[in-house]
Amino acid sequence: MAAVTAPVGHTGPADRARSLLRHRAAGKLLLLALAAAVLVPVLNSQWASGTWPNALTVDLTEPLGRASDWIIDNRDSHPLFLYFFGYVSNAVTLAVRAVYLVLLGAGWAGVTAVAALVAWRVAGVRLALGTAAAFLACGLLGMWVPTMQTLALMVVAVLASVALGALLGLAAGLSDRTYRALRPVLDTMQVLPAFAYLLPVVLIFGIGVPAAVLATVVYAAPPMARLTALGLRDADGGVMEAVASLGATARQRLLTARLPLARKELLLGLNQTIMMALSMAVIASVIGAGGLGDRVYQALASVDVGAALAAGVPIVLLAVVLDRVTAAAGERLGESDGSLPRWGYAAAAALVVAVAGRLAGRLDWPEAWNVAIAEPVNRTVDWMTDHLYSGVPYIGGTADWAAHFTTWILNPLRDGLQWLPWWSVLLIVAALAWLIGTWRTALTAVLAMAAIGVLGVWQPSLDTLSQVLAAVAVTLVLGLATGIAAARSERVERLLRPVLDVFQTMPQFVYLIPVVALFGIGRAPAVAAAVVYALPAVVRITTQGLRAVDPAALEAARSLGATSGQQLRQVQLPLARPALLLAVNQGVVLVLAVVIIGGLVGGGALGYDVVFGLAQGDLATGLVAGAAIVCLGLMLDRVTQPTQRRPKKGA
Repeated sequence: MAAVTAPVGHTGPADRARSLLRHRAAGKLLLLALAAAVLVPVLNSQWASGTWPNALTVDLTEPLGRASDWIIDNRDSHPLFLYFFGYVSNAVTLAVRAVYLVLLGAGWAGVTAVAALVAWRVAGVRLALGTAAAFLACGLLGMWVPTMQTLALMVVAVLASVALGALLGLAAGLSDRTYRALRPVLDTMQVLPAFAYLLPVVLIFGIGVPAAVLATVVYAAPPMARLTALGLRDADGGVMEAVASLGATARQRLLTARLPLARKELLLGLNQTIMMALSMAVIASVIGAGGLGDRVYQALASVDVGAALAAGVPIVLLAVVLDRVTAAAGERLGESDGSLPRWGYAAAAALVVAVAGRLAGRLDWPEAWNVAIAEPVNRTVDWMTDHLYSGVPYIGGTADWAAHFTTWILNPLRDGLQWLPWWSVLLIVAALAWLIGTWRTALTAVLAMAAIGVLGVWQPSLDTLSQVLAAVAVTLVLGLATGIAAARSERVERLLRPVLDVFQTMPQFVYLIPVVALFGIGRAPAVAAAVVYALPAVVRITTQGLRAVDPAALEAARSLGATSGQQLRQVQLPLARPALLLAVNQGVVLVLAVVIIGGLVGGGALGYDVVFGLAQGDLATGLVAGAAIVCLGLMLDRVTQPTQRRPKKGA
């Protein structure tokens, strides 16, 4: 019998085509191709230029100018300002001043002793010595008073951020409806670059400490809210059922079960709030926050790298100390070692030191102890300018690298984006967002990008986008390679850990100092600062994602004779795909934050517009640029963040 049957698994061209169409990504690509074939000729016949059409632009200069003038004219007379915003501003000013006077009253010895004793009780002798050394270094650098100004602002901002974040997190943790309402708000706030928070508060409160504190609160509260809600919602169900079975009321369940079970998340939220508040308090120097950030800002404005470094080092030291102390508090939470009496001894010792310093008349840091580093640092920068900027044999110099990067990458990328017809940019954004998400994701991304054109800042936004794309590409190449090396070698990870810890705690502003020293002023230094800022997060997420791959899958690959490279390419990278996509998303968000700040060192585009608007009081320019930054960040977040689809019922 010569019946001809196809072998099992054999399919013809028609079967393969149907199988391909059933694949979600292939179906989307086919629909996109059909849509492009229909839309591109029509749109190209109407708008062939890369410039956004004036007919689709809304000029907000006049209404924003009128709103700004109205606020300025009525700030001292309207009841809204007199009896609400005025009281808020006065309360913030009095609180910061009170904390600052307490710090000055304790004197440098008292503040150092209190900080060291708190670190000792929380984390041990080693961190206590490091904390004392950090505060003494702030004094030695001649930055004791600016450090106390920043610390006073930080104390008030963190307390307000924690209170606001905890209340929002409590509401979201106990109510599904509130959680669903707050989640998109918190997501959006996480995407917004820090500079975007400065504009609204300046419009209402003007330049000064109240605006800086309130901008910091708005920026730093979301982590506390998100982690509080997470801790409350993830409380152990068995424990909650046991407490409920004992007849506990809702309030008793909250106080005796939910909050204690969420204490780790609460302290992690406190840690993240402190770090973000410090970062924002430094950035807020451009609107009159004073303190260390103001010293850095003024030094960068005059390209005085030595003075900027003298103020930048205390910022880094404060960040590292605060991060270590709060992280150690979270790890040791719940331990019982007779801490209450020891806390009493520590408080008494700190009080004795403070009183002794006051009686001895040694409250102010002695100027004779100052160590001037600005001049030698500037001499070093001058030497680098003469010897490393250009003319280095074979490899060129840092200025040459910056010029080549600008000429070969930044300029072509910017010119290419600005040459593309505006509608083609929207189609590309829609296609990317839809391929990795849903039609809602694509719609959000397209509307955000279109809003940039409507605001009339299409060209500078594409300039900023070109810098972000270039920085993200460099960040991902370096970050993924370094993360893979760290995941495959314990020794490499141990060597990288302290470096990543320090880099991850540094506020955004500080990254501008070394790049100005190495590369000068321009767009390339802004990109370099963004790469350095985003690199630690990409490395950490990549390393954790690769290490979390199921060991059984790796063992199976080894048993089949797979080499180390094959295990990486065919097992680890595919299984770590969610972590790698998260690394890309976080890299994009972090890069955007610093590229905008790069406007201070010649980055231009939207960052320059924001800085110019704040510096000149031109709130229309600043607000429009800030809104464009928000839209750009929202678009980039949606394009790089895959949407998790809910499984179908019955699946």
